[in-house]
Amino acid sequence: MDTDLELYKGKRFSGLIKDVVSNSEQKRAQIELLIDELRQMIKTPNDAMVIVPMIKDYLDVGVKNDEQLVKLAAVVQRLMTNQTQGENAGIGLTDDEKKSLMSEVEAITKEMNRPIEITK
Repeated sequence: MDTDLELYKGKRFSGLIKDVVSNSEQKRAQIELLIDELRQMIKTPNDAMVIVPMIKDYLDVGVKNDEQLVKLAAVVQRLMTNQTQGENAGIGLTDDEKKSLMSEVEAITKEMNRPIEITK
């Protein structure tokens, strides 16, 4: 499998995979730390009403990150399947799928680089 395939200027497929996995792991660690800190702040039912929705939002971010890893794995699987079948027509995606994937990559990159803030 050619992991040096250049997806766009300055970004190779192997680098994209590393970035996605690294960012996902960092975001997961951040989310776990924030949830632990928020959990300690719950002292009354009113505290829970305010803090539990925040925890839910952090968990949703983690789920989105994992979904993107699954999508990336599907692309890799297509690439591997095409190479074993002898196809040289790219990674087996239509132009619309490629555009959609690239827009998702850009959106994910922006989201993952955005710091999560806790208001106290």
